[in-house]
Amino acid sequence: MKLGNVLPDWMGKAGLAVLFLGSVASWSQQSSQQATASAPEATASAIRELQQQVNELRSAMAELRAESERYRAENAELRHELPSIASAPAPPASARSQDSYQLGSPATADPAAPQSVQPSRAASLEDRVASLEESTQLVNSKVDDQYQTKVESASKYRVRLSGIVLLNLFGNRGATDNQDFPSYVTGPSTGTANVGATMRQSEIGLEVFGPTLAGAKTSASLQADFAGGFPGTWNGVDSGIFRLRTASMRMDWKNTSLVMGQDNAFFSPLTPTSFASLAIPALNYAGNLWAWTPQVRVEHRFTLSDDQSLLLQGGIMDNLTGEFPRDSYFRVPGPGELSRQPAYAVRAAWTHTLFGQPLTFGAAGYYSRQDWLFEHYVDGWAGMADWQIPLAPRVTFSGE
Repeated sequence: MKLGNVLPDWMGKAGLAVLFLGSVASWSQQSSQQATASAPEATASAIRELQQQVNELRSAMAELRAESERYRAENAELRHELPSIASAPAPPASARSQDSYQLGSPATADPAAPQSVQPSRAASLEDRVASLEESTQLVNSKVDDQYQTKVESASKYRVRLSGIVLLNLFGNRGATDNQDFPSYVTGPSTGTANVGATMRQSEIGLEVFGPTLAGAKTSASLQADFAGGFPGTWNGVDSGIFRLRTASMRMDWKNTSLVMGQDNAFFSPLTPTSFASLAIPALNYAGNLWAWTPQVRVEHRFTLSDDQSLLLQGGIMDNLTGEFPRDSYFRVPGPGELSRQPAYAVRAAWTHTLFGQPLTFGAAGYYSRQDWLFEHYVDGWAGMADWQIPLAPRVTFSGE
């Protein structure tokens, strides 16, 4: 270092400064001389500290260089060994089983045994990478297919879309209340025969499976068709108006369910199955009690044994009387709603497993209060029974 060359120059400049200060202020000459005398001692102390720090830095640099050389040597050794490991053949199955047995026994374990599996691992590394790439490509293709075919939801919950496109060809002999899906005959058959076709019994369904709330699984469903009437236009009979059938929400616990919305009449659960009449359940004018009615009901299930259960249902419903609306736009209360109370219904059903199918017997009751104006009140009530009896593994007799 050049500290020896710097020191005389610095000390010379300090001496000149002291002399200059002494000539200007003669009265402080004594203090200036003392400061000049102490300056060399402070300078020497600073030099000693600086030399000590330099020595520490030199030793630290030497340690870093040694450690770096050691790492370089280890890296070179690993690079030299890698080709031999990759090209070494895999050990036979017997050797691998023997090695694994030795590894599993702490008393007879060989310290070099773990290194014996390194060649096979290095040899299979390329195969595993190729397999991983193939699996990734397969997963990506499945995800792409799912994205193209799924029903997208605005939320994170699963949605299921369903429906049926139904073409009905019909022929009638006699005057009916409705041509494409009649409920009853109104007159003689003379001169009233007709044939035709309709698509307005096609249906669309939507189901949404929501989150778990208060320990209950939530879900909602909506069903609609095109049997809501005809627009006033040319060939309007082929342009059925979209119509709401059912729309409800469910909360299902383990043994209890809460249903709210417009749903089937739960006290009369059975309806004949027929593609000839989907817009209105079949036999609706011959004793089939049906109604897509706004309601709130509670269901509870009791397990009597492994193959027997009991279902209790009860709820309130919009008090409807089957009358046509008085206005096509504004809603006017009917006789049931004028009574200022809902309709009430209960049902109990016992189920037993027979031929792998449910054998069910149910009984229900319904009551409603109706106000037909001018203090003319009517009590509407009904009692019913329903059954499903399996006769064979694929044959069931049902009715109500």
